[in-house]
Amino acid sequence: MNRHPILLVHGFGDTLGIFRVMTGYFEDLGFPVRSLDLIPSNGTVGLDVLAKQLASYIDRAFGSDTPFDLIGFSMGGLVSRYYVQRLGGVDRVRKLITISSPHNGTLTAYVFARPGCLQMRPNSAFLQDLNRDAIEILSQVDFTSIWTPYDLMIVPASSSHLPVGKEIQIPVFLHAWMVGDRRCLDAIAGLLSDE
Repeated sequence: MNRHPILLVHGFGDTLGIFRVMTGYFEDLGFPVRSLDLIPSNGTVGLDVLAKQLASYIDRAFGSDTPFDLIGFSMGGLVSRYYVQRLGGVDRVRKLITISSPHNGTLTAYVFARPGCLQMRPNSAFLQDLNRDAIEILSQVDFTSIWTPYDLMIVPASSSHLPVGKEIQIPVFLHAWMVGDRRCLDAIAGLLSDE
């Protein structure tokens, strides 16, 4: 079976190393997997700036017309959404899957007053803009939000809900465990295999 390439986008304070388990899992299934380091990932630049890094990487990695599946963890889900909704990714991305992403903001973003953190606060101008046409644009890709009700990084955890696409809840106890949890990986594999 011909597998579409997968691009993994990490979250706040992370590097592509967080996807070690996930990368191995999908490579074992025959998926070509790529990931990149967003620099800096600590909120000192806006998520829109990181999305432009993502767009540049996509052009280098996949050329101008190869379809691919995009998986964003935590902040990486918002960066991925900005790429899809504001930078033309809607025409390239086949499936968009976010894992524990603060689509409606998170109270933990009040810890730092950095530009990227301000954008992840509830009701920020950045999130209001993205959510204004989320249903219209994300309906054009196969969108799924995966999240855990026990998340202590995305507060409230239900912030990962969007009124579009599919939603999968997996009871994982720690935010960072989501990208290595076998139930989460199996769920994503099912989504990616569903043509």
